[in-house]
Amino acid sequence: MMSETPRRAGAFVLHTVPISAQGPVLDEFTRRRLGRQLRALYDPVIDEPIDPRLAELLQQLETDRTGSGN
Repeated sequence: MMSETPRRAGAFVLHTVPISAQGPVLDEFTRRRLGRQLRALYDPVIDEPIDPRLAELLQQLETDRTGSGN
């Protein structure tokens, strides 16, 4: 368990902060801002066409998973 006292590590001073048992919590403003930023990052990627070889592999996986390939 780390203490809350600063420690030197090379040229940096490390400050440790205890983590609560329930984990970090983001406020509403931060969640919305993060959501907007993630959408701006990934929306263009979603619209890109998928490589035909990858599409074929995904189709084969789905067929194998459902067992209808026999």
